[in-house]
Formats: sequence, C-alpha cells, structure tokens
Amino acid sequence: MSQSTLNEPNNLPETATTAAGKKGRAPSGDHSAGRGRVTALDRGLLKILLHLLGNPPIDVRLWDGVPQGTATNEGGSRVDIRDRHALWKLFYDPSLGFGEGYSDGRIEIHGDLVSLCETVDESMLDHKPRPSLLRRLQAKIRYRGNTLARSKANIHRHYDIGNEFYSMWLDEQMVYTCAYFDDPELSLEAAQAAKMDHVCRKVRLKPGNTVVEAGCGWGALALHMAREYGAKVKAYNISHEQVVYARQRAEREGLSQQVEFIEEDWRKVAGEFDAFVSVGMLEHVGPENYRELGQVVSRSLKPHGLGLVHTIGRNYEAPLDAWTSKRIFPGAYPPSLRQMTDLFENSRLSILDVENLRMHYAKTLKHWLERYEEHAESVREMFDDKFVRMWRLYLASSVAAFLAGSLQLFQVTFAHARNNEIPMTREHLYQCAH
Repeated sequence: MSQSTLNEPNNLPETATTAAGKKGRAPSGDHSAGRGRVTALDRGLLKILLHLLGNPPIDVRLWDGVPQGTATNEGGSRVDIRDRHALWKLFYDPSLGFGEGYSDGRIEIHGDLVSLCETVDESMLDHKPRPSLLRRLQAKIRYRGNTLARSKANIHRHYDIGNEFYSMWLDEQMVYTCAYFDDPELSLEAAQAAKMDHVCRKVRLKPGNTVVEAGCGWGALALHMAREYGAKVKAYNISHEQVVYARQRAEREGLSQQVEFIEEDWRKVAGEFDAFVSVGMLEHVGPENYRELGQVVSRSLKPHGLGLVHTIGRNYEAPLDAWTSKRIFPGAYPPSLRQMTDLFENSRLSILDVENLRMHYAKTLKHWLERYEEHAESVREMFDDKFVRMWRLYLASSVAAFLAGSLQLFQVTFAHARNNEIPMTREHLYQCAH
C-alpha cells in the first residue's frame, strides 16, 4: 500500500483527515496548465491505451473535445480527459490513473458510471482475461502482505472513518457484506436478514450452540445468531469503532450475556466451538496467511462442527486493482477458489459446498450506491468533493465488476475430514423455519 495516502497520524485517508478546512470544496477545475494543444503523440497514447483495454465501445475525448473512442452509438457514456497529466497517468497505469483522475476532477464521466465501468471490464476480460506480467509485478511490489500490525492499520484506514458515514447508505443493521435476495423484490434490510439466516442454516445452528465469528463488522450477524437461533457467540474484530458500536448494541438489546465482542485479530481466536463463521474477512487476510488461518479454524472447530467462509473472490489469481488498493481497501486481496484451498487442504478440512452469490452482490451494491447518492451532499459536508467522487467510483465500479464477472462472491461450507454428521442434502438451506 502506497504511503502517499497517509496524511495525518491516525492513518485515515487524506480526504477524511483534512476535512475540517475543505468542506464542500470541489476538485480543482482549472487544469489548463497541463493541457496545451492536443498533439499526435497524445492521440497515439490514447489509441494504444484503448487497444490495451480491448477497444471498449466508449466515447473518449481529450481536452479538445474531439471524439477518439470506439463508441458505435450516440447517447452512451462519455469520458472526457481534461489534461495531459491525466492522460499520462492513465497510460502508465489505467486503474490508478482513472481512479485518481476521476477523483480529482481531471476525468469527467457523462452518462452512467456503472455502465461505463461494466463495458470496460467486459472488454478487458474478453481481450486479456489475466493481468500482464508488468501489472503482476507492479501488484507484487504494492502488496506487502498482512502482518498483525499491518492488518490493524489497513482495517483502521477503511472501517474507522466514521459510523455516521456508513449508516447513511448501509441497511439499518449496518451489514457491510453481500445480501441474499431469495426474492428479487426484497428490501435491502430484508435481504440482509435473509443472508444471515442463509449463513445460520448452512452451519446448522441450534439453540445452545457455540459460535466463533472471525471479522464481525458492526455485529449484526453475531447478534442475529444469538437472538434468532439461541447461540452463544464470540466475535473477533480489529476495528475499534465497529467493536464499540457492536458492544453498545448488544447491551441495548440485552444480548451481552450471549455475545462477546473481542477486539483482537483472527490469529488470537481461542477455544472450541460448534461453528466457525467468517463473512467478509478473508479478503483482508491475504493468501500468504491462509495456511495459518486454516490451522486456527481447525483447532477452534469441534470434531462435529461446521464452518463457513464468505468472501469476494475471482475466477483466476489476480490482485485487487491498483486504485482500490491504494485509496479504498489497502491490503485487500480477493482470492481464487484454488488459492482458498490452502485454507482447507493443509488443515485436514473437507469442503462440503460452494455457492457463488455474484449477482446477489451486484444487487446489494446497487442498493448501496443508490442510498449513497441520496446522501452525497451530507458526505461532502463531512469530508470533501474528492471523497464523494472516490466512494462513488468505488461503489459503481464494484457493481460493474460483479455484473461483468471480474469479481465473484464465494460461500464455502466445510467440516473436519472425519466428521460424518454432515448434511446429506441441501434441503435445510431452503427451509423458512429455524
């Protein structure tokens, strides 16, 4: 993770830490110093860039306003590159250059941002499904692994930027993972409750069961398991703000005796449990730590227990894009299923079931993006315009990535290899009652 985004001692993104003197400030609009006359070299660089992206059918214009892209119809999304600086950054690293250019206002999008990102994603997948050797080398240099100290710093950078911010666009229970739309017409709140039930059914949760949850967010799932299924839960998390929020909610709901929120890393999990659950944490663990995580899971799961890991993933090995890694999710890595097997194979754990909820996450993100846009002015007052654009791009490009298939959402259920008390069918997954 580049240190250029670290500005203040608390390690929050620059746009969050310096909000106090910049509320409402728009990105600098005068980029004339980097413009000049559009040259043949400028057009040539753009042509090469579009070729590397698979020549997506989009309308791209440099600062002279002349169409340069390969769009075949009018009225679609249009990309305006407003100065030479933005063009060169795009050429050097398309992901980082686009993210930084859009956030700074050097790149403007006319039309639907999700559709534009989806078009580019699909073009890149069709043209070159795996990153080039250069991009893989760049990613290896950027990705420094997730040690205990680095994991805490990375989580702080993303999750501790303010509960008020997240409450604007998440559901009422502050669930920041993929919902489950067993009915397409469900509200976001109902779909998140359905997801939590889906998880509980997968691990056959019963009254009196003990559960360990690794990475509990704001506590919704742990509290749901206790309230709705009568389980006793230990939930681990290294985000201080999330743990404080979760403890306060447990106290309000009278569940403090059933749910213990522990501000510790997954490496510190101790005890034996009937179920091991991790929803949305594996992305922050890093493949270099999967074997160690598998050992933690193996020793914490009782002989006849069941486990579930829910994670964003990929169809093939590839790092997260450079801009998201730098500005939004430092240290994150969405694994392929092959990489995930390191968690199970070396710990004598058997994979029982794999479900891909990719389209459910696309729908979840659409809900989040819609709610985010409804509160964009409030977000701007809290931070600044650059922050608004950064998170808009993050949510929109995430919708696009799941729609295009460049990202997947895996739910993997597992047990000890010698556990014969495992479900014979999937019937229990679709029973309404618990």
